[in-house]
Amino acid sequence: MALLVMKFGGTSVADLDKIRHAAAHIKREVDAGNSCAVVVSAMAGQTNQLIAWTREASPLHDAREYDAIVSSGELVTAGLLAIVLQSMNVPARSWQGWQIPIQTNEVHGAARIMEIPCEDLKERLGRGEVAVIAGFQGVGPDNRITTLGRGGSDTSAVAVAAAVGADRCDIYTDVDGIYTTDPRVVPAARRLDRISYEEMLEMASQGAKVLQTRSVEMAMVHRVRLQVRSSFDPPESCPSATLGSNNVPGTLVCDEEEIVEQQVVSGIAYAKDEAKVTLVKVEDKPGVAARVFGPLADANINVDMIVQNVSDDGRTTDLTFTVQDTELDRAIKVLEGIRDEIGCETINGATDIVKVSVIGIGMRSHAGVAAKMFQALAEKGINIQAISTSEIKISILIDAAYAELAIRTLHSLYGLDGA
Repeated sequence: MALLVMKFGGTSVADLDKIRHAAAHIKREVDAGNSCAVVVSAMAGQTNQLIAWTREASPLHDAREYDAIVSSGELVTAGLLAIVLQSMNVPARSWQGWQIPIQTNEVHGAARIMEIPCEDLKERLGRGEVAVIAGFQGVGPDNRITTLGRGGSDTSAVAVAAAVGADRCDIYTDVDGIYTTDPRVVPAARRLDRISYEEMLEMASQGAKVLQTRSVEMAMVHRVRLQVRSSFDPPESCPSATLGSNNVPGTLVCDEEEIVEQQVVSGIAYAKDEAKVTLVKVEDKPGVAARVFGPLADANINVDMIVQNVSDDGRTTDLTFTVQDTELDRAIKVLEGIRDEIGCETINGATDIVKVSVIGIGMRSHAGVAAKMFQALAEKGINIQAISTSEIKISILIDAAYAELAIRTLHSLYGLDGA
């Protein structure tokens, strides 16, 4: 018998038929003797509609009322799923965030979970009742509803799994696991049986959209094992989550020690939502970087890759860095405001770029991974504009036109192509 948290995303509960399909997955686990807490997202598209109505009502709206509105989508899903389960003779009830309670800080729209005292929840799970929990939401110190930011239902699921001491957290989504890269770009991409928390965190932060970065961070801290599964698989053909079994479909996100054979490179991620900012002929003197990046930080603009090229005379430098493409105009506006202070000749912005990342825990113990990468791209005529590295990741910035060629080249280079 296992204690499971099962999370179903928006596409997995998009309509009543899909909700019934999700309920069949839950019933399979209950019939196998497992205890189940279920975390749900709003039905696909519903949150976007609620946000649009809120902004139409008033562009300068109260953030507390915003949370009250956009959190309602998950309440509908939780109630419908509980009703469907009851109709299948599965004891179930819905839970709102404040009823558990999922206690958060006071930051409306992007709250962080502080504590989940869940004695009542655990007692009901012990009696065999399925708890259907509205994801994405909690309750702040002022007793008002808060939301965790987009993708927050993944975070809710991992937090609940940690709080109740779940054996595993199954993330049901519209794909059947984590792949070595996007199969739409590389048809030969392979589904990974297992991937470490560290690799998954890098994959998520570098562009892979299957899991939300914050949820992976929380899973790594609390050592919550995650299984990414397809909600569209026929429930009757899927094995139940027997403890210790290796036959559960999908990809397991787990400790590095659980992966017997470690690949040098596990996956290739890419992000198209990057923008490049170049400051031309900035005065090369102490403190100039602080004067550039300080105001950007004050404006809550996150800077990613940074490259600096000093001129031959040593007096000026070209400074290039990346930001989210949605932040490009705001970043340039901030920099224009301090242009005279930093002594910059021109400020250029571009969005026709892509960040490609090579990720693998095996890189820690293997030399030459970067050299092979640069050589292979050079042979394809792909120019690298910027580079950043970590212990298990190498990221490069290239022209968007070469993105697919670069991904396919690197995928083959590191032996990731399937049979």
